Amino acid sequence: MKKIIVKLNDRSYPIYIGKNILSNKSLLGNIKSEKFAVVTNKKIKSLHLSKINNASIKNNQIILNDGEKYKNQESIDKIYNYLLKNKYSRDSCIIAFGGGVIGDITGYASATYQRGINFVQIPTTLLSMVDSSVGGKTGINHSLGKNMIGAFHQPIAVIIDTEILKTLSKRQFSAGMAEVIKYGIIEDKKFFNWIRKNTEKIKMQDPESIIKIVKKSCEIKAKIVSLDEREKNIRALLNLGHTFGHAIENYLGYGKWLHGEAIACGFLIAASVAIQNKTMSISEYDQIKDLIEAFNLPTKLPKNINVEKLFKIMLLDKKVKNNEMTYVLPKNIGKAYITNKIKKNIVIKALKDHVK
Repeated sequence: MKKIIVKLNDRSYPIYIGKNILSNKSLLGNIKSEKFAVVTNKKIKSLHLSKINNASIKNNQIILNDGEKYKNQESIDKIYNYLLKNKYSRDSCIIAFGGGVIGDITGYASATYQRGINFVQIPTTLLSMVDSSVGGKTGINHSLGKNMIGAFHQPIAVIIDTEILKTLSKRQFSAGMAEVIKYGIIEDKKFFNWIRKNTEKIKMQDPESIIKIVKKSCEIKAKIVSLDEREKNIRALLNLGHTFGHAIENYLGYGKWLHGEAIACGFLIAASVAIQNKTMSISEYDQIKDLIEAFNLPTKLPKNINVEKLFKIMLLDKKVKNNEMTYVLPKNIGKAYITNKIKKNIVIKALKDHVK
């Protein structure tokens, strides 16, 4: 079992990574709590809840509907209702057992219930293992924008059992690889090239390769979060492709494209902007495109998409300040930068160049 610490002074917490570690009694047994409740969905419950070796958690379940479209206030209220009816206090702890949607909803509920209670992340998708379960970003969607309502609220532990990935669909697995590829683009060219060389082993879920991509991704994210918890500066680099990706998800309707699919296409749009800005080479754009295609992720937007409308949705992004859009762009593979000096016509051209 691997262990990584997210260093946040008195709110530091461990990330445990390993195969079949949910059966390890000590991981949850060491958490001091008056009461536990697990938030999950029907699919995860039937596939994996029996793996958690804690009777208290198994007997206190909050079952939510599955999917991005349920990442809303109604789901939050369902959690609140259960906690209130069953007299959960500030000494209680909620377990988020699911993918990014479950993790974000549970985190936000725990951040706001009685002004904040503890929660633990047990991610069940590759995307949530390498990204959303770490760093304390929680929230829900609004019809006008993704993740516009939320709070920074760190978990007290993250438990990643890579064996769970065996039940993940190929599409969901590929969507998770988008976030893995992102870390290579923004931070580590050597890691990016390792992914390129080991694509087939990763697709076949070679155990050592899976542990490596999860561990490396978590290490990079933990380091960045430790330096900039509330996204005042460098943490924004983790949003590579997300300004475009969130707008794509909103435009198409939440769930039409998976988050990882949308941001993968967003990487290429961002790279295209960087090329026009003369800060990235076409050859490195092609390397990113080839790796995205290797994991069957989209590189083009649907042919009927209205680019101007998509741009207007982008303006609802949280990173807009004083009516200026902040963009995260790749400088080269292994380094990214943040700028608000990109003209609209450059972005529009990049968008148009990526429509089928």
